[in-house]
Amino acid sequence: MAADRRLTRQVALRDRLLALGLDALLVQSLPNIRYLTGFTGSSALLLIRATDAVLITDFRYAGQAPQEAGSAARVEIDQVNVWDRLKRVLAEHAGGITGFEAHIATVRDRERLEGLGVHRWEGSSELVERLRMVKDAGEIAAIRAAAELAQAALAEFLPTVRVAETEFSLAARLEAALRVRGSEWHPFPTIVASGARSALPHAHTSARAVGRGEWLLLDFGAQVDGYCADLTRTVVVGGRADERQRAVYEVVQQAQRRAIEHLHSGLTGREADGLAREVI
Repeated sequence: MAADRRLTRQVALRDRLLALGLDALLVQSLPNIRYLTGFTGSSALLLIRATDAVLITDFRYAGQAPQEAGSAARVEIDQVNVWDRLKRVLAEHAGGITGFEAHIATVRDRERLEGLGVHRWEGSSELVERLRMVKDAGEIAAIRAAAELAQAALAEFLPTVRVAETEFSLAARLEAALRVRGSEWHPFPTIVASGARSALPHAHTSARAVGRGEWLLLDFGAQVDGYCADLTRTVVVGGRADERQRAVYEVVQQAQRRAIEHLHSGLTGREADGLAREVI
């Protein structure tokens, strides 16, 4: 029987805490909490200690949290305030140094921590994220599944695109195709931009109607088991691309190919980006 990946991740995290002289870590990042316990709710605190993991959430998740976390964490449900419950959990083990996610915590969160008056707090940065950087086989499979799902939704969607449809209408239909295929949600707001608006890298989808022969930019993604895919595709609506459109498209395609062909481990993101931008 395969080992529970969540427990394996917690062991790796505890090793990092030990090396840093930390007795525990308070995790607030919801993606990190899901990574370590499987919990998908919108409100939670997770305390990772040397011998246990305690997931604290509110009454809305009284049924969901134990089901999702299973043996990966002890679940504590508070009817009023998760921070009050955290104080009680911390009191179980007096003393020690507890880390918190300094890159996640707000000023108000820091005030709450100081107000607990139980432990010594020490800010840490991206301890769980560093574990997440290296994907296991299951994570890679989920990312691949998300990409395949997104491409299947696009293949169904493109033949239905018509001149004079609004960007809003097109986005709604594309998002429906993603959801029908099992996408948990959208990793980011779907971008549908047409005409001159297709030049905006992060355009907001609008009520603009798509004209014949115009560019249509589609930037969207899918999410499977918490892992995301991000696809960007550009097409011409209602006709064949003209000479200028083909020239622009080919430049971008050449830039992409050059970047892919020269990518290797050790490159920074800026250097990899530069491989493509130099061509453009």
